[in-house]
Amino acid sequence: MAKITINDLYKMKENGEKIVMITAYDALFAKLFNDQVDMVLVGDSLNMSFGGHAETIGISVDEMIYHARAVRRGLTHPYLVVDMPFCSCATPELALKNCAKVYEKTGCDAVKIEGGKDFAATVKLLSKNGIAVMSHIGLRPQLSRFQGGYKVSGREKNALNLLLDDAKAVQNAGAVLLLLEGTISSVANEVMSVANVPVIGIGAGSCDGQVLVWSDMLGFFDEFKPKFVKRYLDGAELVREAVKNYANDVKKGIFPSEKFEYLK
Repeated sequence: MAKITINDLYKMKENGEKIVMITAYDALFAKLFNDQVDMVLVGDSLNMSFGGHAETIGISVDEMIYHARAVRRGLTHPYLVVDMPFCSCATPELALKNCAKVYEKTGCDAVKIEGGKDFAATVKLLSKNGIAVMSHIGLRPQLSRFQGGYKVSGREKNALNLLLDDAKAVQNAGAVLLLLEGTISSVANEVMSVANVPVIGIGAGSCDGQVLVWSDMLGFFDEFKPKFVKRYLDGAELVREAVKNYANDVKKGIFPSEKFEYLK
């Protein structure tokens, strides 16, 4: 399978072919996802599902690079996007420094930055320097502490106009992709109508494509399940049962049996 490029993603949008995206944090799972998806996101969500924290805030640029390099080694086919952590793009100049480091050291195809029109200048500077940007608008997890939780966008007065302004501003600044999170479907449809770049949705109804956090989608992270998540596997229970069986075999002396021993 050939490596997917930004041109392929635009052709998929043009042809109405849905784009499949999933998160990955290591080479092992990246290899499992490689032939099944079009895009992979090394998301700062790993701070929660992988790192055990209560929010995405707190992971560093270097930690993102470590995980992205591992994922890159497991991929040959999908388009790879790497999240920029909280405040790593606080100014255009800081963004250029950090994004260039991520771009160079991970071999990713694009970086993802949370922010709309307030980050247009940053997107423009990065694009000018040859760094592809996926702009993340709508619900922004990195603002969860500031906003007092995760709030679905689109319900507030004038929310549609604000989101449309965000989408237009980052597109005009050079963003090559949009990620639209946590908004009501009618608002998402309006954003889609003005988008001339592929729009990947998460909790935003039907867009050009969809992304889910793999540990949510496969049921490994079971502390809570967002409304927009469809679980395709009860992974946590399967693992618990398998480890329980392994522990039972060891305790009873069933494992290792002769079948698993070097006899000569």
